Amino acid sequence: MQKYTTEDLIQYLYHETTQEQTLAIKKAIENNYELQEKLKALENSKQGLDSILESPREQSILAILNYAKKTTPVAES
Repeated sequence: MQKYTTEDLIQYLYHETTQEQTLAIKKAIENNYELQEKLKALENSKQGLDSILESPREQSILAILNYAKKTTPVAES
Protein backbone atom coordinates (compact mmCIF):
# COMPACT_ATOMS: atom_id res chain seq x y z
CA MET A 1 0.00 0.00 0.00
CA GLN A 2 1.38 3.38 -1.00
CA LYS A 3 1.81 6.10 1.60
CA TYR A 4 0.33 9.47 0.65
CA THR A 5 1.82 12.69 1.96
CA THR A 6 0.06 15.89 2.88
CA GLU A 7 1.39 17.34 -0.38
CA ASP A 8 -0.25 14.50 -2.33
CA LEU A 9 -3.57 15.23 -0.65
CA ILE A 10 -3.28 18.96 -1.35
CA GLN A 11 -2.63 18.25 -5.02
CA TYR A 12 -5.64 15.94 -5.01
CA LEU A 13 -7.78 18.58 -3.32
CA TYR A 14 -6.83 21.21 -5.90
CA HIS A 15 -7.29 18.77 -8.82
CA GLU A 16 -3.59 18.82 -9.67
CA THR A 17 -3.13 15.06 -9.84
CA THR A 18 -3.18 12.86 -12.91
CA GLN A 19 -6.22 10.72 -13.54
CA GLU A 20 -4.30 7.66 -12.34
CA GLN A 21 -3.16 9.42 -9.16
CA THR A 22 -6.68 10.66 -8.49
CA LEU A 23 -8.14 7.16 -8.74
CA ALA A 24 -5.41 5.70 -6.52
CA ILE A 25 -5.85 8.41 -3.87
CA LYS A 26 -9.66 8.01 -3.93
CA LYS A 27 -9.28 4.29 -3.36
CA ALA A 28 -6.79 4.86 -0.54
CA ILE A 29 -9.11 7.40 1.11
CA GLU A 30 -12.02 4.95 1.00
CA ASN A 31 -9.97 2.35 2.87
CA ASN A 32 -8.00 4.51 5.29
CA TYR A 33 -9.69 6.40 8.13
CA GLU A 34 -6.53 8.39 8.95
CA LEU A 35 -6.29 9.59 5.34
CA GLN A 36 -9.99 10.54 5.43
CA GLU A 37 -9.36 12.67 8.52
CA LYS A 38 -6.32 14.36 6.96
CA LEU A 39 -8.33 15.17 3.85
CA LYS A 40 -11.20 16.61 5.92
CA ALA A 41 -8.76 18.83 7.81
CA LEU A 42 -7.25 20.04 4.53
CA GLU A 43 -10.71 20.69 3.07
CA ASN A 44 -11.60 22.78 6.12
CA SER A 45 -8.36 24.73 5.78
CA LYS A 46 -9.02 25.30 2.08
CA GLN A 47 -12.50 26.63 2.81
CA GLY A 48 -11.06 28.99 5.40
CA LEU A 49 -8.44 30.26 2.97
CA ASP A 50 -11.00 30.69 0.20
CA SER A 51 -13.18 32.84 2.45
CA ILE A 52 -10.46 35.27 3.50
CA LEU A 53 -10.80 38.58 1.73
CA GLU A 54 -7.86 40.76 2.56
CA SER A 55 -6.52 43.80 0.76
CA PRO A 56 -3.38 45.79 1.34
CA ARG A 57 -3.75 49.15 3.01
CA GLU A 58 -4.04 52.12 0.66
CA GLN A 59 -0.85 53.53 2.19
CA SER A 60 1.05 50.39 1.11
CA ILE A 61 -0.28 50.61 -2.44
CA LEU A 62 0.70 54.27 -2.70
CA ALA A 63 4.19 53.53 -1.37
CA ILE A 64 4.69 50.85 -4.02
CA LEU A 65 3.41 53.11 -6.79
CA ASN A 66 5.65 55.99 -5.65
CA TYR A 67 8.66 53.69 -5.52
CA ALA A 68 7.88 52.42 -9.02
CA LYS A 69 7.69 56.00 -10.32
CA LYS A 70 11.11 56.80 -8.87
CA THR A 71 12.84 53.68 -10.14
CA THR A 72 11.24 53.18 -13.55
CA PRO A 73 13.21 54.76 -16.41
CA VAL A 74 11.24 57.13 -18.61
CA ALA A 75 10.83 55.82 -22.16
CA GLU A 76 12.01 58.18 -24.86
CA SER A 77 9.66 58.74 -27.78
